Amino acid sequence: MQNRPYSYLFYLQYLGLRYHGWQKQLGVKTIQGTLEKAFRFVLGHEDFTILGASRTDAEVSCNGGAFELFLKHEISPDLIETINSFLPSDIRLLGFEPVPLTFNVIQDVIWKEYRFHFAIGEKFHPFAAGNMTFFEGIPDLDLMKKGAKLFVGKHDFRRFCSIDKVTDDYIREVLEADICSHSQAGKGLTPEKAFTFSVKGKGFLRYQVRMMMAALMDLGLGKITLEDFKNALDSDQTSPISIAAPANGLVLERVEFKK
Repeated sequence: MQNRPYSYLFYLQYLGLRYHGWQKQLGVKTIQGTLEKAFRFVLGHEDFTILGASRTDAEVSCNGGAFELFLKHEISPDLIETINSFLPSDIRLLGFEPVPLTFNVIQDVIWKEYRFHFAIGEKFHPFAAGNMTFFEGIPDLDLMKKGAKLFVGKHDFRRFCSIDKVTDDYIREVLEADICSHSQAGKGLTPEKAFTFSVKGKGFLRYQVRMMMAALMDLGLGKITLEDFKNALDSDQTSPISIAAPANGLVLERVEFKK
């Protein structure tokens, strides 16, 4: 991006339900495509590049994501307000800061935190489904918490992701993983039996967090055992241990960078 000597790190939030993921694609609405359209209109040109810190999948939301903007001229602080006025209500820019051209929004990530919000028991109000998934049955939450702790450390996650041709390296390190009560449980439209699976690591494979969540739920419902769970983290098989949980429960909560 050396032909565009000015670089800025932007922070943003979005509700992913109406979008086919982050990455720009022909014929579908995406977060990156919507951002580029707004920047083109406000800047009056398209001589810029937007590079995201994380390529969230279709319907996945974001509470604290980031992207890097490269362009040939400086921008003023009031750009945030102007861009936000041209963005739809389900995307919001939070702020930005200049970063050196040596900064890399992908490689300079220290960690990312994803949260999967879910509820059990009585089915909740449909309005709560924007970033929460309902699971039928009454799982053993204590057992699920034990399973979550097994994710911590370096493991081969090939049975907890979508196998594709993007990579043949399935080793990833999970820094933290836990299940706790949802921060808004019992308030507003959030049901009493609402919970959050949170997981933190430098990077994740395609569908990894959703398949981790699905495996935890299968564990809690007795569909797989804790031994099955342990073996799946030390296996060269490629068959998925569980079917990925729905995307609408997943939120990219925060990205931390070294700068």
